[in-house]
Amino acid sequence: MSADRIEREIEIDAPIDVVWTVITEPEHITGWFTDSAELDVRPGGAGRFGWHAKETNREMVVNLQVERLDPPHFFSFRWEYPDGDDPSETNAPLVEFSLEARGDSTHLRLVESGLDKIVRSDADKETYFTEHTNGWARIAERLRDYAAAQRSSITG
Repeated sequence: MSADRIEREIEIDAPIDVVWTVITEPEHITGWFTDSAELDVRPGGAGRFGWHAKETNREMVVNLQVERLDPPHFFSFRWEYPDGDDPSETNAPLVEFSLEARGDSTHLRLVESGLDKIVRSDADKETYFTEHTNGWARIAERLRDYAAAQRSSITG
């Protein structure tokens, strides 16, 4: 794994349709990933994810735009680009969720990439890579637990 990509793979004890719902619907995204979520789930659809950092009592909101959808197998978006800008390879990393049904469970591969092309200082890129490497590890675990807990309440 290079400093340009962060990758995680997990097995989720839930069918693919449940996992798809959990990663694409705002009311579920707030159950495992964010404190607030707005998302227009279509190619080119815009959204915003928000977090409240309790330690610093600080709000953080990031823009995102859906890149590609192939329900229920693939979902990607570019994110963390400045207000008023369009997302591009130079201002917005790409996040991809690839889902594969494995019987009554789902194999999920998560990749955040394009970090080398982002116009930021080397120090900022290094901090981003470290924070997101640690963050995605925690978030993948929360996603696994949340999706498994939803398997009986979400019908695909």
